[in-house]
Amino acid sequence: MNREDYVEDIVSNLLHEFGELSEARRPIESQWRLNMNFMKGNQYCEISPLGEVEDYGKQYFWQEREVYNHIAPLIETRLAKLGRVKASVSVRPYSSDEADINIAKLSTGVLKTIHEENNIGEIINSSNMWSEVCGSVFYKVVWDEEKGVTIGQNKKKKTIKEGDISVITCPPHEIFPDKLTASSIEECKFIIHAKVYSVEEVKDMFGVDVDGHTYDVFSVDNVISGGGLGYSASSGRMSQVSRDNSVLVLEKFERPTNEFPHGRHILVAGDKLISVGDLPYITEKDGGYGLPFARRVALDDISNFYGQSVIERIIPLQRAYNGVKNKKHEFMNRIAMGVLAVEDGSVDTDNLEEEGLSPGKVLIYRQGCAPPRMLNMGSVPNDFHQEEMRLESEFVRISGVSEFMRNSSLPQNVTSGVAISMIQEQDDTRLSMTAESIRSAVKRVGQLILRLYKQFATNSRLKRVAGDNGEVQVLYFKGSDLTSDDLVFDTDNELNETPANRRNMVYELIRMGMFRDESGAMDDRTRVKLLDMLGFGNWESARDIDECHMRRSERENLDMKEMDIMPIEYDNHELHIAEHTKAIINEKSDNNYILRLDGHIKAHQMMAFHTDDTAEVASISEGDMQAR
Repeated sequence: MNREDYVEDIVSNLLHEFGELSEARRPIESQWRLNMNFMKGNQYCEISPLGEVEDYGKQYFWQEREVYNHIAPLIETRLAKLGRVKASVSVRPYSSDEADINIAKLSTGVLKTIHEENNIGEIINSSNMWSEVCGSVFYKVVWDEEKGVTIGQNKKKKTIKEGDISVITCPPHEIFPDKLTASSIEECKFIIHAKVYSVEEVKDMFGVDVDGHTYDVFSVDNVISGGGLGYSASSGRMSQVSRDNSVLVLEKFERPTNEFPHGRHILVAGDKLISVGDLPYITEKDGGYGLPFARRVALDDISNFYGQSVIERIIPLQRAYNGVKNKKHEFMNRIAMGVLAVEDGSVDTDNLEEEGLSPGKVLIYRQGCAPPRMLNMGSVPNDFHQEEMRLESEFVRISGVSEFMRNSSLPQNVTSGVAISMIQEQDDTRLSMTAESIRSAVKRVGQLILRLYKQFATNSRLKRVAGDNGEVQVLYFKGSDLTSDDLVFDTDNELNETPANRRNMVYELIRMGMFRDESGAMDDRTRVKLLDMLGFGNWESARDIDECHMRRSERENLDMKEMDIMPIEYDNHELHIAEHTKAIINEKSDNNYILRLDGHIKAHQMMAFHTDDTAEVASISEGDMQAR
């Protein structure tokens, strides 16, 4: 097979696979569009037998079709609650060996710095909406050669950078797994990332000219879907619109097989092959090639790769609630406007239908005929009110968002503090599964970040890492200095414990005397830690002199991997010598590093000796003065 046939075969096979996966996923996409429409307020639509989301109109001109949207505030409340989940991870040492502890500290610091540089917290919050409305969202972690510090220029005067991590949010409609029944990314043999770009964007990214086509993309517009007798109302509608001069870019990540031991990565723009080769990223724990994606869901669906949204459960209730409220208003319209009974031929019915019974109207009817009369419409049945209340309680049970969480007010007849705490715990429990999915995705992203750094950051590079005291440390490291096999969360689930709860617990422990010694005193170190636990930060930790000296000696240990450092006279030589000696004992291979540390320790010993000698001389002189 020649080169042209080989390229054509790869492109045609990928387009064929993508077409089959798109067709198989059409019912799921229809449900996503329906969820989006109900969230926007277009709630008089349904999925047709052809899989399209279609609006259905009024059956009668007088029909009330107003929208009483309970879905939007419920989702907004869930988003506000989930926005408190700030999952941060740290690296656990492989053993109690000092070298492993230092590697874990370095990996944790680098990971937190990369999180800040990529605004991982903002990425998580912005992707919460996709997860809540569509049921799932994905993160793609890649190595971007256009990021990082500039290191030079090539022969074409193009800037060369050292490269860095990019974390990309992928909405669910961009991700196509090989099978829809997979319960996780690990079960997928391959994943296709599909996205529509303009012709100009493709030219800028890949440097190739591709013919533009027309593709359907999601868009929001207004539609008249509500209203009532004598008025109409519009709402936002999520629909598909055609975008001209566009190119579909397909990126396929295929796991290693017997035929392709390092996996396969195929990039196609339109009908042109951009690249084909091995998987570019080592993402597996054992150093194997894998898929650079992390998955998170709102609710797990055991039969579907994509998660389930709580909106799917609320849609039937929302339709029933709109129906009850609108029928109730139709009944009230009949009572307020009245229904007139007229004998045939007794009045001008055309005029009566057009103008109605306005105040002061003179109604002329034929002599000998019965005058028109108003029918007795009674009152609104109490069943409407009872059904409305029942549906509102159903919203709470199905959505997992109570009135306490949604309205920020206590339920009626609830005054007990214990009962209020139980209600809050129940609300948090209903959201804990979604919160755990967020934390698991963040953990997976952290693993991918460190593994890609280990793969691509082969040369020493500089990172500014925030220390425990708030000071900024500048570290030199290589990717081989990092580890990613054992990540843990720094904090417990934020939904289980609010800042107020934590503070109250600390106050109770202080009252019980848990932080005081046998004499009843509290040392400065404990007081600083308590301030940090109460949320006031480490702004007083500078008074903890010993801790500052230990931090400085740790920074010197890292810096001496690259250069010689001389101690200063203000150092606590005893603490510094202990830390540097520990680094020598744990070092196994770098002789130059050991020599630098040895020279540094001897300099500390010399300065400590001279300091002690000077202090002894000063003491003798003071004694002589007193004797005289």
